[in-house]
Amino acid sequence: MPQTKKFRARQKLGKYRIEKRLSSGPRADVYSAYDTIHGIHVALKIAKPNIIEDNFLDEFRHEAKLSSRMEHPNVLPVMNASFIDDYFVIAMRLGIETLADRMTRRMSTERALDLSTQAIAAVAHAHANKIIHCDVKPENFILFPGNRLRLSDFGFSKIALRTVKASGSGTLGYLAPEQALGRPMFQSDVFALGLVIYQMFSSKLPEYPYEWPMPGYDRIRSKLRRRTIAWLRKSLEFRPRDRYRDGVAMENAFKDIRLKLAKRD
Repeated sequence: MPQTKKFRARQKLGKYRIEKRLSSGPRADVYSAYDTIHGIHVALKIAKPNIIEDNFLDEFRHEAKLSSRMEHPNVLPVMNASFIDDYFVIAMRLGIETLADRMTRRMSTERALDLSTQAIAAVAHAHANKIIHCDVKPENFILFPGNRLRLSDFGFSKIALRTVKASGSGTLGYLAPEQALGRPMFQSDVFALGLVIYQMFSSKLPEYPYEWPMPGYDRIRSKLRRRTIAWLRKSLEFRPRDRYRDGVAMENAFKDIRLKLAKRD
C-alpha cells in the first residue's frame, strides 16, 4: 500500500499529468490534471491510503456508482473510477471554481437566484432517484462555463429505502439537527440547501439553534420578496416535518413562487 503523498506538478499518474492540488480533506485530495489520452483537463479525487486501509473505499465506489445513475445538467458525472498505481482515483470534469469560492465575491440577486435554481434542481433530481446526498454545502457545488452549477461528491450519500442507516456524517455547519444525531432524511438535504441559499443571499451562515430571524436577515429582506423568504424559512424549520418533504417539493414550491412573481411583474 502506498504512503500518503502529495503529487507534484507534471507528475504522471497513469494517463493523467498532475497540474496542481485543488483541495485536501480527511478522505481524499483533489487535483487538477490533464488527460493525455483524451486531451482534456479533469479533476482527480485521489483516496488517501489510510482511508483504504480503514475500509472506507466503499464510499468512493459508492460515489462512482451513484453518479453514473444521475444524468442531469446540474449533477457532476464521474468520468472514470479505477485503481492507478495502487491509488483509487475518481476522474470528473474540471470546473472553474466551487460555489464557496464564488460566494466570496459580490453577486447580483439575479445571479444568486439563478444559481439557487440550479442547486435546487440538482438536489430534487437526487431525491427523485431516492438518493439523499447527506453533504450539501457550497464546496460540493462546482461552477462551469456559462454559470452552469453542478452538484458533486456523493461519497456520503445513502440510498433511501425503508430504513436509512447513518453515523451523523456530513460537514459541520451544514448539518440538519436530525442528521447530526445520525438520522439523515430527505428533509436534511432540504435544510442544508436552505442554509446554502440563505448564506448566498445574506453572506451569513446561520448557526444552532436556528431561530428566526437569523443573522443577516436584513440583507435577505432587502433582496428577496416576501413569498420567497417564506419559502426559505420553511426550508429551514428546525423540525423535519415542518420543512418541505424533499427536494422535489422544495423545487415545485420555488418554481410556483417564481412563476407568480413573474406574472405580477
